[in-house]
Amino acid sequence: SSTRQVLLLEGCVQPALSPTINHAATQVLARLGISVIPEQPAACCGALHYHTSAPEQALDFMRARIDAWWPIVEQGIEAIISTASGCGVHIKEYGHLLADDRDYRDKAHRISELTCDISELLGKEDLSRLKVDCDVTVAYHPPCSLQHGQGLPGIVENILHQTGIRTVTVRDSHLCCGSAGSYSLLNPGIANQLGMNKVANLAANNPDMLVTANIGCLHHLGARTDLPVKHWIELLVN
Repeated sequence: SSTRQVLLLEGCVQPALSPTINHAATQVLARLGISVIPEQPAACCGALHYHTSAPEQALDFMRARIDAWWPIVEQGIEAIISTASGCGVHIKEYGHLLADDRDYRDKAHRISELTCDISELLGKEDLSRLKVDCDVTVAYHPPCSLQHGQGLPGIVENILHQTGIRTVTVRDSHLCCGSAGSYSLLNPGIANQLGMNKVANLAANNPDMLVTANIGCLHHLGARTDLPVKHWIELLVN
């Protein structure tokens, strides 16, 4: 059995909208000799409440998540993996946001240390075992929460390149798609315009498919194009 174990976060939106994402992640990690402990029960990490000016409620969600994850952390897991960069960027802030909470600050700091996007984990692995026979050409949208929030520009593009997936160049890839957590609900007009601009740029070089790294972006883009939209990790399962 594998000696490497990670906790795989389910999130609150993704299990309902796109359960295939974490299923794919589990399969990919297994091929690298890493076994997954699924998050049970899945619940919100607090990010949406934090975005929508309910910081105290957000902190309560965060404490509840720490309580749920801590027994697994104590088992000596290697990392806490998020396949949604919007959740990951928030959990990486737990140590900062709970710094004044004497009961939780040390645990929160440890949680933040352990948390990484799935691309960060794969970026350190030997990806020769993941060479894929993929005859589609993809356009990749890097979520703001990954490239700016987590400071990981180019990380997914590099993994796609290493595993043999063809990508097209995308103009203005640094710009937001308009999903942005709760932004698309609170500012639908601007969010829609950003989404239409993003889809036009992604589709400009005739890809077969769009891929991204965050559930919010995925569904925001999917509502504005007839092209298939997937999480990039789903391309590595074959």
